[in-house]
Amino acid sequence: MEQASLSKHGKDFQEKLVYLIMTERPFCDQIGEVLDVSFLELKYLQVLVSKIYEYKEKYTTHPSLKVLGSIIKSDISNDDDAVREQVADYFTRSLTDVEILRDCEYIKETSLDFCKKQKLKEAMMKSVKLLNNSSFDEISTVINDAIKLGADSNYGYDYKKDFEERYMLKARNPITTGWDKIDDICKGGLGNGELGVVIAPTGAGKSMVLVHLGAQAIKAGLNVIHYTLELSHTTIGQRYDSCLTGVHLKDLFSLKEQIYEKVKDMDGNVIIKEYPTKSASTNTIRAHLDKLKQQGVPIDMIIVDYGDLLKPANAPRGNEKRHDLESIYEELRAIAQVCECPVWTASQTNRSGLNAELITMEAISESFNKCFVADFIFSLSRTITDKAKNRGKIFIAKNRNGRDGIPYTISMDTSNIKLKVIESDLEDASQKPDAKKQAERINQYYKEFKK
Repeated sequence: MEQASLSKHGKDFQEKLVYLIMTERPFCDQIGEVLDVSFLELKYLQVLVSKIYEYKEKYTTHPSLKVLGSIIKSDISNDDDAVREQVADYFTRSLTDVEILRDCEYIKETSLDFCKKQKLKEAMMKSVKLLNNSSFDEISTVINDAIKLGADSNYGYDYKKDFEERYMLKARNPITTGWDKIDDICKGGLGNGELGVVIAPTGAGKSMVLVHLGAQAIKAGLNVIHYTLELSHTTIGQRYDSCLTGVHLKDLFSLKEQIYEKVKDMDGNVIIKEYPTKSASTNTIRAHLDKLKQQGVPIDMIIVDYGDLLKPANAPRGNEKRHDLESIYEELRAIAQVCECPVWTASQTNRSGLNAELITMEAISESFNKCFVADFIFSLSRTITDKAKNRGKIFIAKNRNGRDGIPYTISMDTSNIKLKVIESDLEDASQKPDAKKQAERINQYYKEFKK
């Protein structure tokens, strides 16, 4: 009988599978019931997996990455030198490869399905031999035991067995906002699994801010999925043209060829998906993202313009709007966690934010509970005078990763989507007595508001 192998899935699949075995104790335990190292076609992966399970059997605990590194240096010395070097090279590469966790759920599901089928096949072959001399109960036991193997054994986070996980450095892989001053206070930008919200009144430029944030990711060579529920996909695309090239919106058509020459060779990209207002839910977005994953499209950042315009998923009829909005924002953060990337969206203020010089979370429309879900929130305010001078204010209303309650002055040229943080009003307060008083007043107000 031909030896079963995962070779048809390729080297990348098998290397990612072994990384999951190295780093995820529950999955390692689960697949260990059905995995035969011979299923891996590459010798260095076979050797490393064998060492992992040998360690687990001897010490009844999952090896830490530090211990694995020691094992590779010392306990593989009797193996072929070339194999030992390959193990060491793979181990180093796997710990520095930011793409290694991509498609992990697919790899888990596919590898478990393959291994469980091999165990069931073995049990069926064995049961054929038992037909003549064994009882029905004995044969059914063989089959049932095989079916039970590889079942989900993850009953939760085990405080003792998963001790090492608490001390593993987890990469946020933040994506820059394009504003150094803002990146400084939020540790480099919005990170994997985090939800960022822009609060602004109607007409202030929420959509332009979201395009600016997406454009920074594109410039960094990343792939953005931009959902628009208010403007057409071509309008959003033109705004990206302007933001990425600096060409004014009014000049786009006359400079079409020059724009294409600038954007065609960019490593980053954006896919814009348009849905009519209130026609799409977070389930719609999930389904679309799944299709993109199946097509091998990388998903590095998700933008939803904007969350308030989504319809609630599976919400009971007659539910209050504030409860629907809270649920939508919870689901958007869940998408960020599942896709392991940042999600940016926007929320509209109530009437108090229309001509406010500075907008706090108090002005958020409908559901204040949206603020509890988000990891980073900043507001955008632009009075009539501000718009005339291409200026405005942003206020850091919430920041899980650093300081908040900070107002900044910005320049905002909507003719070519050019947004720049000029200064922090607090930092400049020593030179401006009036500004200092304003900063003190804002800080005091924000402290009272948080209580």
